[in-house]
Amino acid sequence: MLVLITGFGPFPGAPFNPSAMLARALARRRRPAFAAIDRTVHVFATSYDSVDRELPKLLAQKPDIALLFGVAGRRRVLCVETQARNAISLLFPDASRHRPQQGVIESSAPSVLKGNAPFARLLGAAKTRLAASRQSRDAGRYLCNYVFWRALEHARGCKPLVQFVHIPPVSSKPRPQKPGRRQTPSFAELLNGAEALLIALLAASRHRMR
Repeated sequence: MLVLITGFGPFPGAPFNPSAMLARALARRRRPAFAAIDRTVHVFATSYDSVDRELPKLLAQKPDIALLFGVAGRRRVLCVETQARNAISLLFPDASRHRPQQGVIESSAPSVLKGNAPFARLLGAAKTRLAASRQSRDAGRYLCNYVFWRALEHARGCKPLVQFVHIPPVSSKPRPQKPGRRQTPSFAELLNGAEALLIALLAASRHRMR
């Protein structure tokens, strides 16, 4: 079984992107559940051109699972995204300073593409290791939503199982929490939650193969 794990690099306003570190760390995890799988890890430059150029090559390897990570600056929990929107921001340039010229990804496509993973099962798995987890129906209008849309567009309801996960902006080094604010998970806690998600995706993929 082949698993693709991706994250993103820095972008304007985020000189450090923990999704890249999380993707690499998850690909290195050693667990009995991972013994019979091959993991490919890839970090996209946070640009539309990078996704358009590199994602088709990665999906051409025919992974059974595509687990995609990105950071959401205003979130304080791990978010299991359930759909990608046919929407793209005209306000925020990508890391290459490119700014899209239209507000949709595909003019003749539906307004949303539903994810093809078992969200409730994934969320339940994540919560066993990371209580600060929830489902989300809003992947934004930036590169996170864009890569999710393009991956689902390729899958068209079949292979691979595609799941996008938003994480909060954390550091590998613990930082003091400000009084009165919701506690942001540590990187170690996010890694545990991501590992549980991957194990649940592996089980779901094997079930589909029967």
